[in-house]
Amino acid sequence: MSAVKPYRILIVDDHAIVREGLKQILADVDDVTVGAEADCSSCALRMARQEAWDLVLMDISMPDRGGLETLELLRKEHPGIKVLMLSMHRETQFAVRAIKSGAAGYLNKQSAPAQLVDAIRLVASGKKYISAEVAQELASEVSGERDGLPHESLSNREYQTLCMIASGLTVSGIADKLALSVKTVSMYRGRVLAKMQLKNNAELTHYAIRHGLLDN
Repeated sequence: MSAVKPYRILIVDDHAIVREGLKQILADVDDVTVGAEADCSSCALRMARQEAWDLVLMDISMPDRGGLETLELLRKEHPGIKVLMLSMHRETQFAVRAIKSGAAGYLNKQSAPAQLVDAIRLVASGKKYISAEVAQELASEVSGERDGLPHESLSNREYQTLCMIASGLTVSGIADKLALSVKTVSMYRGRVLAKMQLKNNAELTHYAIRHGLLDN
């Protein structure tokens, strides 16, 4: 009987220490192997075009393009691709948005190594990895039991703009970071203010802090 091939995964994270840590955790896992790693969105998209992966393990925050936008691009180019998102953000704050954008699972970076391995196996085998807390949040949203908050109506790019403004970046700073024009970022900012019925950056920042939208 031939041995079962291990799941080949692509690790996408802009921090070398995090990538090394993930590789060390997975080094002794017989049915999982790290095939390659990428430190930015552009690299991840290129590697996904070059070969197929059983799973992409990707950070939600990256320097050149946000993880949620990268997720959408990956899903558009490769509809069947399986992506497990990692984040330092509180689970329910970003998990629902990630799942709705096409992620097969979401895991906080503070989770135990055994939980990471279980999540990888589950997602790579074609299933979803969703914690009980996130499942409840999704159920409440679908059933209409919970009224949506203003920021939940934002697109992923608008949401990213909100978080970056709240973290102290100027419009020009955001434009440089995302490789967009100042005019484009200003347009996103305007949409955010209009949808959330807020007046200025100070109100955006207060909202983000009040609702725990910034990094912990």
